[in-house]
Amino acid sequence: MLHNNKQIYALCDYQTLLKFDISLKQFLDKIKSLNIIYIQYRDKLNNQTIQKQNLLLLKQHTNIPIIINDNLDLVQFCDGVHLGQEDIQKYMEKFSINDKELFFKFLSKKYPNKTIGISTHNEVEILEANELDIDYIGLGAYANTTTKDVSNILGDKISYLSKISKHKVGAIGGVKLTHNIPNIDYYVIGSDLLR
Repeated sequence: MLHNNKQIYALCDYQTLLKFDISLKQFLDKIKSLNIIYIQYRDKLNNQTIQKQNLLLLKQHTNIPIIINDNLDLVQFCDGVHLGQEDIQKYMEKFSINDKELFFKFLSKKYPNKTIGISTHNEVEILEANELDIDYIGLGAYANTTTKDVSNILGDKISYLSKISKHKVGAIGGVKLTHNIPNIDYYVIGSDLLR
């Protein structure tokens, strides 16, 4: 299979799993033959307690690092956190830090040995991310996606933009196993893994 050598960052979106009637264990079964480097658990439906249980269940059944989406309160139960631009602002306010560089230095000290990634959408956000103490950026949206409202489609421009980043780059948004995107480190794939 052509995609076996691609590094895949698997999106485990709880709402999408429900739509496809797939359990967390079934999700892990579906992805086990692929070269998965991270699993991001995204859950906009359940409360903290259920999200924590789901994270622990994932951790129990795989050795793949688990990243929590947008929820710093649960980072101690997994291997890292991925923050969108709005969430960065929200947590900066929560911790009363008004400088992004300081905020990410603070996160690295508060959560040592945790992987930290952020979403980026354009050149300005990538250049800003280059100054931050993070492990990777998600860059997109690459293509149209049904799971999120996307106004900014990068398409082939993503390969040029990814060269600007000093961090590893994951292509996000509408990415499929069959895509071949130059200069990308991770293929961030959600619903296409469930078909």
